[in-house]
Amino acid sequence: MNWPLSNAILNGTSALLLVSGLVAIKSGRRDLHQRLMQLATIVSALFLAGYLYYHFVVQPVLGPTPFRHEGGIKTAYLVMLASHVVLAIVNVPLVLRVLWLAHKERWDDHKKLAKITFPIWMYVSVTGVLVYLALYVFNGPA
Repeated sequence: MNWPLSNAILNGTSALLLVSGLVAIKSGRRDLHQRLMQLATIVSALFLAGYLYYHFVVQPVLGPTPFRHEGGIKTAYLVMLASHVVLAIVNVPLVLRVLWLAHKERWDDHKKLAKITFPIWMYVSVTGVLVYLALYVFNGPA
């Protein structure tokens, strides 16, 4: 199985579900929004499980994939990777809290925190795909 590709697909799917969920709530379709956000959460949880499995089980056997470019492009990659990782860690409790507020029907609090959580979650999902592309597609031969 190609774990990095699978994880990138899950990240991309999450981003599409997030945008669809935003469009649904902006158009007043609360039930559709709820289903889409639940799916985005499930897809993101599957990503996290696959990511952890890959990095703790598969990668120790295969070894890490080095980023082969130098200079400014490497700096840009490392900044993107670092921001992706830090914001992914920050995002987990935010998502859980937003979901909890929705579950408790605390809509004002839910909406307020979702306005912070959504762009972070979207950034993490999109940069997850970009990290995959940088490391596995545009990285050059080993």
